[in-house]
Amino acid sequence: MPNDAPAVTVVGINYPPEPTGIAPYTGAMTRGLAARGNRVRAVTAHPHYPDWKVAPGYGQWSRRENLASVAVHRVRHYVPRPPTGLRRLLSEITFGIRAVTTRWGRPDVLVFVSPALFASCAGMLRARVAHRNTPTVVWVQDLYSLGLTETGQGAGLTARIMRLVEGLVLRRADKVVVIHDRFARRVAVDFGLDPDHIAVVRNWTHLPPAAAVDRPAARKNLGWGDETVVLHAGNMGVKQGLENVVEAARLSADTEAGVRFVLLGNGGERAALESSAEGVTQLDFLDPLPDAQFATALTAADVLLVNEKPGVSEMAVPSKLTSYFSTGRPVLAATDENGITAEEIRAAEAGVVVPAGSPSALLEAAVSLGRDTARADALGANGRRYRETVLDESFAIDRFANLLVQLIRRGHEQHEAPSTGDSPLNGSSS
Repeated sequence: MPNDAPAVTVVGINYPPEPTGIAPYTGAMTRGLAARGNRVRAVTAHPHYPDWKVAPGYGQWSRRENLASVAVHRVRHYVPRPPTGLRRLLSEITFGIRAVTTRWGRPDVLVFVSPALFASCAGMLRARVAHRNTPTVVWVQDLYSLGLTETGQGAGLTARIMRLVEGLVLRRADKVVVIHDRFARRVAVDFGLDPDHIAVVRNWTHLPPAAAVDRPAARKNLGWGDETVVLHAGNMGVKQGLENVVEAARLSADTEAGVRFVLLGNGGERAALESSAEGVTQLDFLDPLPDAQFATALTAADVLLVNEKPGVSEMAVPSKLTSYFSTGRPVLAATDENGITAEEIRAAEAGVVVPAGSPSALLEAAVSLGRDTARADALGANGRRYRETVLDESFAIDRFANLLVQLIRRGHEQHEAPSTGDSPLNGSSS
């Protein structure tokens, strides 16, 4: 890589090989920028999500790797068990301290990934002191203050501090990148940002296009019979409100509805869910799977589930949707009918939305989709089409790269730096 290639430093707490959440997007973005001819450095933590324990083979005080031409510097931080309240806040603060005391090189642009709000705040402060002429970007995957409000944690001093810090970080950035138009509107209204200060870059499907799957064989290997299998994949946390699924499974068993619910993944609430589901015959728990087996499980299911706690409507676009849409299976969402998840599913015409927190409505919709296979197949086909158009990875990374080009050039002009000509960030591979 030429020494005069644009240098991009990305600071974010999650990174591959973490299989879910934000990590696949940060990893794909950094790899994509490197493939477009840039010197990319990622400052991150050791893999620990969604299990909330450091993965085997990791955990050193500091570790350097080169992954797909990205210089990855991992730092050890406090990993809380359980990841709640002050423990989670301390986790972010320790990562922030480690991140800002780590070498960033001489970046032409800095990208901070949020969540990791306090780390982003610490990074912005360091940038103002040590990299005053370097443009900064905050890439928003979730909105902290909104998330606290929607999960019932929005009152008190901690919530006010979080909102203050979030506003400070977003207003101080040279550009705020969000993953949905609804986020852009909320950021502009809630924090008083000029809409021109905000850019939308949609998340994409980080799994490859689904290969042909022998569904009967895959279902047999997973222990699934002729029942309608409703699969929820991903994190089992507070905002998912998966007690609703436990009760729907209990209702399915009581009514002999012929619907089996499956929770695939890990998270801070899994142990409590397993305890509450003891004796529920129509509910299974599966540990996280490697990408290929994960994609096979999604395709083998009859219905793919998004379940959100009542009140959650604007804080995040579930990352699982991008994977669901690649499978050709219909999506069932138990969520706020006017929220961002419902809007996305309706835009894709890829599934059915029922009210959050209603086990009976969830079960009824699952039974209906299981019986009407023609409708289920049509919804699944719509989702795949949406994935291939709106949620294209190359388009998203090119857009992000072009935003960085503009910021670098503007920074050079403002500070009268000599022109370096066209930047390889412009989206063409080298």
